[in-house]
Amino acid sequence: MGPNTVTATRIYKGGESHRLIYENFPHVGLLKTYAADKMVPDSACTATALLCGIKANKDTVGVDARVKRKDCLSSLEPDARLKSLAAMALETGKSAGFVTTMRVTHATPSPLYAHSADRTWECDANLPPTAATCKDHARQLIEDWPGRDLNVILGGGRLSLVSSKSRNPNISATPDIPKNRWVCARKDGLNLIEEYMKNKETQGQKYAYVSNRRELQSFNANETDYLLGIFSDSHLDYEYERDKGPDGMPSISDMVVAAINVLKKNENGYFLMVEGGNIDMAHHRGRAKVAIEEAAAMEEAVKVAVDMTDEEDTLLIVTSDHTHTLNINGYPDRGSNIFGTAGASPHDGINYTTLAYSTGGPSSFKYYAYTDNQNRTTVMRQDPTQEETNSVYYTQNAGIILDENSHGGGDVIIYARGPHSHLFHNIHEQHYVYHAILYAAKMGPYASSNCCNSFISLAFVIILTVINIIV
Repeated sequence: MGPNTVTATRIYKGGESHRLIYENFPHVGLLKTYAADKMVPDSACTATALLCGIKANKDTVGVDARVKRKDCLSSLEPDARLKSLAAMALETGKSAGFVTTMRVTHATPSPLYAHSADRTWECDANLPPTAATCKDHARQLIEDWPGRDLNVILGGGRLSLVSSKSRNPNISATPDIPKNRWVCARKDGLNLIEEYMKNKETQGQKYAYVSNRRELQSFNANETDYLLGIFSDSHLDYEYERDKGPDGMPSISDMVVAAINVLKKNENGYFLMVEGGNIDMAHHRGRAKVAIEEAAAMEEAVKVAVDMTDEEDTLLIVTSDHTHTLNINGYPDRGSNIFGTAGASPHDGINYTTLAYSTGGPSSFKYYAYTDNQNRTTVMRQDPTQEETNSVYYTQNAGIILDENSHGGGDVIIYARGPHSHLFHNIHEQHYVYHAILYAAKMGPYASSNCCNSFISLAFVIILTVINIIV
């Protein structure tokens, strides 16, 4: 959710002069997103920076830069393993959890609880023989601390948690694996959802497991200290295709409501991370309208967090882990459709869309060879007015064709309101966010400090972070 995504979402929702709710937050800064080893990062290393406080190598999770991708042994070194904001919150007596529209084992949420040399090690099926001594993300989430003690876990990824060998009618992984090269389906016979429930029952802890919108909206938050919700085999559906009925998937706003209702009961405060990951997924597919609609849904989740929290004791942070290569081209008329065309090129007279990408997948290749009557062949660009550019299925033109749209390397905006939100005011290193939050919430090295109130609720979006700071 880079600056151009925010701008396009603003125009889509209310026009050029409109403001999204988080654009009214009093404090704004910029974050530099480069990784320890790359100019342009992936989501695993940027989430590690935001949530664990150190820049890491691309594709690694919850470990420092000594760990290279796929180096299982180095990721087991205690000194290389990082302590996340969620872990710090739990140690301080706060509650902690996360909400995501992605698999709960995916790149952005996993640094909250996992330590991994490869972001793809979401389940046992993706672990190579050289990583036999390493645990996959799903097992770390359910079996190890801090994952097993997180108060809220809401998202997708049933296939990574439940092996096809252990399916039962109540907690099942469908046999048809989604056609996604990133999906990891368990093969070891474990049913980690059942293991989660058995552990909670053994410890006498009040918990709830939910798997659809009806169950999420009807569980008793007052009688639930631990909430696990897995709503899909892989990622949750895009908003435009989501089944909004009681047996369908919840919206990101639905999940935020449930999460805060569980977490707010802790008198010491709480930490909540919320990820609208389908913004990123749609950008990778080159489908700008879907990405903007997902960003609009993310704003609705921020509104929920604003309405359910108090600015006096809750620090709300809205930011992103990285940008994409989305561009807003000149010069469309003010008030025109952001998904429409900007006009005709003065060079070749062919129309072009207001939104386009620098890089994209094969569907973003919109050129063809043209031979004139003098047998001269040139490369021509397709005229977008011959397609429905306002469709959710339309893929914008890209200048460079890859296997998919890549991330961008630009700075991202951070918006903040609430206690110590003034700490976000400048051009910051991305991992600065972690240390500023520790200070504001009196966690980690600041636990005994007299700097501030000890109760802070914290929420994060694309990341939305909510941290509740109680006086």
